[in-house]
Amino acid sequence: MTTIRLTASQALVQFLQQQYLEIDGDAEPIFAGCFAIFGHGNVAGVGEALHQQRDSFPTYRAHNEQGMAHAAIAFAKQKNRQQMMMCTTSIGPGALNMVTAAGLAHANRLPVLFVVGDVFANRTPDPVLQQIECYGDPTISVNDCFRPVSRFFDRISRPEQLINSLPMAMRTLLDPADCGPATIALPQDVQAEAFDYPISMFDKKVHRIRRPAPEQHELDIVFAKLKHASRPLIIAGGGVKYSLATQALASFSKKYTIPVAETQAGKGSLNWLHPMAMGGIGVTGTSAANELARKADLIIAVGSRLQDFTTESRTLFSQQGCSLVQVNVTQFDAIKHGAIPLHGDAKTVIETLNESLSDWSPESSWIAKAQNLKQQWQQSYQSVTAPNEKGLPSDAQVLGAVKRQSDTTDVIVCAAGGLPGELHKLWRSEDSATYHVEYGFSCMGYEVAGGLGIKMAEPERDVIVVVGDGSYMMMNSELATSVMLGYKIIVVLLDNRGYGCINRLQMSTGSEPFNNLLENCQTNGQPAPKIDFAQHAKSMGVQSESVQNIAELEQAIIRAKAANSSYLIAIDTDPYITTDNGDSWWDVAIPEVSINDNVSLAHKNYISNKTKQPY
Repeated sequence: MTTIRLTASQALVQFLQQQYLEIDGDAEPIFAGCFAIFGHGNVAGVGEALHQQRDSFPTYRAHNEQGMAHAAIAFAKQKNRQQMMMCTTSIGPGALNMVTAAGLAHANRLPVLFVVGDVFANRTPDPVLQQIECYGDPTISVNDCFRPVSRFFDRISRPEQLINSLPMAMRTLLDPADCGPATIALPQDVQAEAFDYPISMFDKKVHRIRRPAPEQHELDIVFAKLKHASRPLIIAGGGVKYSLATQALASFSKKYTIPVAETQAGKGSLNWLHPMAMGGIGVTGTSAANELARKADLIIAVGSRLQDFTTESRTLFSQQGCSLVQVNVTQFDAIKHGAIPLHGDAKTVIETLNESLSDWSPESSWIAKAQNLKQQWQQSYQSVTAPNEKGLPSDAQVLGAVKRQSDTTDVIVCAAGGLPGELHKLWRSEDSATYHVEYGFSCMGYEVAGGLGIKMAEPERDVIVVVGDGSYMMMNSELATSVMLGYKIIVVLLDNRGYGCINRLQMSTGSEPFNNLLENCQTNGQPAPKIDFAQHAKSMGVQSESVQNIAELEQAIIRAKAANSSYLIAIDTDPYITTDNGDSWWDVAIPEVSINDNVSLAHKNYISNKTKQPY
């Protein structure tokens, strides 16, 4: 057997460079490079290996470990999970800083490879700098925190263990059902140890994404349900995008005139102008989609986890006489909510249904109802997004201005606060790549870093990040990275002086405003700060300006799009206005006992709404 002597770190990097994915008949590299922040736990081993391969496997320096991981995850999401990145950190705090990002990737089923430095396997220098000591179990390190938020986890104690571990990590990263973060904890002594690896380990490997077909007996059940349905509704989830099934869905829904609603992850599956596109569904959905869901006799969810917001805490389509079909590549999801499972790849299933359904169609009154509801919602859209220079603008008015001045290929980016809900209801997506909202984990601080990752994935598109002041303050350092790397992003920062979304939720539960808006926080007699976000961004090398109204915002967006580097626009907004979409309900538990009469009243309403849940 022919071998090559390499350190564990060198072997890992060389292995990753030989992993390819077949895309449209061509073999494309799976890994686009590595984000790295070096410390004593990875600079000598992994750092040396990355330096050797820096021309063929680029390494990007970030400013924050969580931020760089968010950027890598956003990159993979924008690439529809067909290309990804590696992230490496030192031990201790550097590694722990990525755990939140690992949770985000896990919740959203997005691939990223974490290579985290670990304490010495030989334990000779214990306790090494930044090592925690667990008195009862010396095998535990901070990296064990990655276990519950990784789809694959392995701590390498010998360099030869990579021979078996790396292929298993690749399986996880590329499997449509198990896809998610893979973590390899690499002790710093093992990183530098050499082994005679088989040369075949570094042969070019071309992977192909599995597309499991549905079982015939499951298809027969669904066909029977469809042919007896008169009021069907499709819910498009993120799996539609990752399966590259958007065109198949567009053709299928148009051919059989089935209305389509979209989850946050699935938004953009249909062009908003598609005759069957009803927009977002659920707590943050449109009144059109939600009304159809309440009246449907058959709901077909495609590639969706059907999480709490999508289902309005399981109340949106729990009515008697409505059947639920779950088309999903993951069996775990396919049986949720007592659904009729149709286990298989989204594109394969849709194409099979399209070919076999023949002459069936919904009742004409259902189609007319859908078209009428869509028209009513579009009229509402025009109303809430129109400029109104009286008082501070709403989030909806800001989004209307951004949409009017953006191109159809621009990508809108968001993650947390009230903005994702407004976007889900109001953003008009022209194609599946233009809507990028992380709402599986809804992680504050994802936005700016995610914008960088998206721009790296598709540099030909303008990337527009919309972010609140609260989320921006949690993490903004990768703005400086975007300047350093020359990846321009546009940031529209809505300053409502606090956590406006949670303040509204707090008030809706009967409580007084408390500890959310700056004006309601403990300040020890000091005035609440007024942060100059434009100047803050400028200090990082970002072009920036503050605007006073919607008209000024639209002109600023024009300047931002014409600029050659990252650009931030700050605007003050009203923290109390949100777009109404009807009587949507979300299960937020309210205290059974309170001295506040408003809380007691809210609890009575809560109990009433709980009766809508099937169990």
